[in-house]
Amino acid sequence: MISNSLKTNEIANYRLSIAPMMDCTDRHFRVLMRQITKKSLLYTEMIVAQALHYSKNRNKLLDFDEIEHPISIQLGGDDPKLLAEAAQMAEDWGYDEINFNVGCPSPKVKVGNFGACLMGKPKIVASCIEKMKKSCNIPITVKHRLGIDNLDNDDYLMEFVDNCSIAGADRFIVHARKAWLNGLNPKENRTIPPLQYERVQKLKDKRPELIIELNGCLNTINECIKALKTFDGAMVGRAAYSHPFIWTKIDSMIFGQEEKYLSRSKIINNIIPFAQKHLEEDNGRLWNIAKHIINLIENIPNAKKLRHELSENCQNNKADIAIIKKIAQQLEDAGH
Repeated sequence: MISNSLKTNEIANYRLSIAPMMDCTDRHFRVLMRQITKKSLLYTEMIVAQALHYSKNRNKLLDFDEIEHPISIQLGGDDPKLLAEAAQMAEDWGYDEINFNVGCPSPKVKVGNFGACLMGKPKIVASCIEKMKKSCNIPITVKHRLGIDNLDNDDYLMEFVDNCSIAGADRFIVHARKAWLNGLNPKENRTIPPLQYERVQKLKDKRPELIIELNGCLNTINECIKALKTFDGAMVGRAAYSHPFIWTKIDSMIFGQEEKYLSRSKIINNIIPFAQKHLEEDNGRLWNIAKHIINLIENIPNAKKLRHELSENCQNNKADIAIIKKIAQQLEDAGH
């Protein structure tokens, strides 16, 4: 996949993004979300720079569909040279920007010496950003926490962000919680450390020239609109993955586009050509796509029955596109 990347000043205008989430934001989910919002910035799952360096099948790691633009690739790692190499690959592949993961608290990531633990190593982070900036011409952004463990005060956060900015970071996505690297698992780190939006606001107040995006428990479009009164962007995570249909008015309410009614059946029908290609050309499984479609079907009569039907029939390795077409027709007949 090689295409012309968007310019830096265009990327800075994306007011809402769908967060990178491991085991969630694969290319199939991103194609689904692109039916719901044409304007929001989408992210890949985290891709480790070292894995890219040694991979014999980079297509599998890097490929995406043209419809997914604008799209940011999230990279993980702590080796400036490998990250620079990965950044160059990402630009060559046609990604619109690169996000550096300095926020994931997973124990596996910690063992690899990247993710949130890098907040304790600001010099390494700055070096990684500098090398990536020199290796490509697309924006480099940083997703990070308020702090980690005992490195958790406003002065430290400010110094960390300043170092990243000097190194060339174009935008900061701040998850408004600290991370405990010992004692909490990744799920607990998304809920137990308290949200502290006021600390991100203080950062923005003191560094108004920086592009700062808020992340953390933004669950509705109205909550994002409220956040955008203070911040340059809003990033939505689990709420978009688990409840995609409630976000169908993003483009009209956030980006000022003409409002268009989207039904669940229309969204699914729009995905069918992509699903057909996945089955025929990529030798893929229908479940790769259907597992994301399931989340569309909620808060309507017979939702449980339709979800069960989709789940039971699509997990078969030989499942074909007729199953999704049938579900879409049932939804359309019911006015959904």
